[in-house]
Amino acid sequence: MRYSHYFLVLFVVLPSILVATELVPMPLKVIYDDAKAQLGKKLFADPILSKNKKISCLSCHDLSSNGADTVAYSIGIHGRKARFNTPTIYNATYNFRQFWDGRSRNLKEQALDPIENPNEMGNSIKQVLLDLKANAEYVKRFKHLYDEGISKDSLSDALSEFGKALTTPNSDFDYYLQGDKSAISTQAIEGYRLFQERGCISCHNGINIGGNLYNKFGIYEESQSKELGRYEITQKVEDKFVFKVPSLRNVSLTAPYMHDGSVTSLEDAVNMMSKYQLGRPMKDEELHAIVAFLQTLVGERPSIVKDMNASH
Repeated sequence: MRYSHYFLVLFVVLPSILVATELVPMPLKVIYDDAKAQLGKKLFADPILSKNKKISCLSCHDLSSNGADTVAYSIGIHGRKARFNTPTIYNATYNFRQFWDGRSRNLKEQALDPIENPNEMGNSIKQVLLDLKANAEYVKRFKHLYDEGISKDSLSDALSEFGKALTTPNSDFDYYLQGDKSAISTQAIEGYRLFQERGCISCHNGINIGGNLYNKFGIYEESQSKELGRYEITQKVEDKFVFKVPSLRNVSLTAPYMHDGSVTSLEDAVNMMSKYQLGRPMKDEELHAIVAFLQTLVGERPSIVKDMNASH
């Protein structure tokens, strides 16, 4: 399908800034190695990666529903809470950086971080590799796919190949962008117009409707967040309270919201962002219309995960 016919190019004028944005339908296919993705799928659901052998990637990323969690902070090893709200793994391959603070450049870098995070799996890569090498099935499968067999690089590669497969195309809004104007309701169309007019699209744009830039949380109202975002990575004052803008795909399924999971409803999330980022509250009819639009962003769950259930 030639998506160039469906590009919607918009110019949103913000105070002293001219921002060019575009929304495009999500591609129906993404390129990945299926055999490696199947191995990554097994690893994703296997608590062998955690120190106590009780926590898997699937424990915090519920692939049977939203690819995220349903609590503000996921619970990791020994009952410890994660530092940030768990973002959805769905469509993460389209993010320009991974994690709220953008500390990983891609899925391959991201894959190993939770393993050694003391609040998540609390393990070491060295121990994980030893455990995998003691498992005959993993030894066989890795050797078949990678010349070096089980290694740090092959482990991250298999997990990242699975991550690439986790895309959710064919949302009602994708069909709308492709020319089917009956795919979403009149209220949702009005919500999309407001989404553009109010400036939401200046940060939430591209294939993932977000996930492609950083922005400060609290432009018009000061952030009360305890987390300093990018500042922890760069130590630059201008990066305080700067976070990666999240994707809005499937957003109606991924409550609670914000980097700290402090907002429980989509309506409250839209209103908060309108006040904090755009400097104006929403009228009720505007709010309901934008929420109706956001509800059209739910795509199809990929077939590779249809037999996977949450493992808490």
